[in-house]
Amino acid sequence: MLLLRIVGILAAIAIGAGIVAFLFTRDRKYLGFSWRVAKYALIFALVLFALLAFERLIVIL
Repeated sequence: MLLLRIVGILAAIAIGAGIVAFLFTRDRKYLGFSWRVAKYALIFALVLFALLAFERLIVIL
């Protein structure tokens, strides 16, 4: 869970930095960067939660 928190904090910082960079430069590549970071952070979290759920199922069986 510590890894998920670290990734979440880093993702939030990167997304915020991308949005702030977009607001200053009006270059849409920064919004694309923020979107990619958010998408991959969500995928990472879902995979981690799936592994945790799978681990619980293995312990029960």
